[in-house]
Amino acid sequence: MIWNRLNSIYTRKPATAGRRRALGLLALPLLLAASGCGVYSFNGTNIDPTVKTISIQTFSSTAPNAPASLSQRFTEDIKDYFQRNTTLKLVPRDGDLQFEGSIVAYDYAPAAIQQVGVVSQAGANRLTIQVQLRFTNTKNTKQDFEQTFQSQADFLATQDIATVNNDQSSVRNITRNIITDMFNKSVANW
Repeated sequence: MIWNRLNSIYTRKPATAGRRRALGLLALPLLLAASGCGVYSFNGTNIDPTVKTISIQTFSSTAPNAPASLSQRFTEDIKDYFQRNTTLKLVPRDGDLQFEGSIVAYDYAPAAIQQVGVVSQAGANRLTIQVQLRFTNTKNTKQDFEQTFQSQADFLATQDIATVNNDQSSVRNITRNIITDMFNKSVANW
């Protein structure tokens, strides 16, 4: 008798299974409709649907220690990042979203001083890059801003600045952080 009750409990379909299926069928069109609004996307951007174009001027370098190629490489990297992560069309000038600025600091300095006997020496060196950005949103001027973005990385004390400059991936990791921060501030509204 107990066995028959348990068996009937496990073989019966719950009364809510039909309701769950019906709710699932109703939820699908709602999700599809919400995804078509155009304001939110799955990559985290929050771009007004009226914004169609972006212009990114060459970021000049006023940092005296920066390598000559940094300005062009940084500009191309930011263009690539926005093209990969948005559907905005890149135009030479007068885009709905406009980016311009300059690399204002490229500093390589001791980061961790260690005492070796009676001599103090660097245990690591830190490269710090700062980029000044002026962002203009022609569709919503309340989102315009001017801000300095900064990122840094530590290197072995045995690596001098020439070695770091020749290691393109190290410098690119620093600038990639800056580009991500600029992207988040301008189109993800973080």
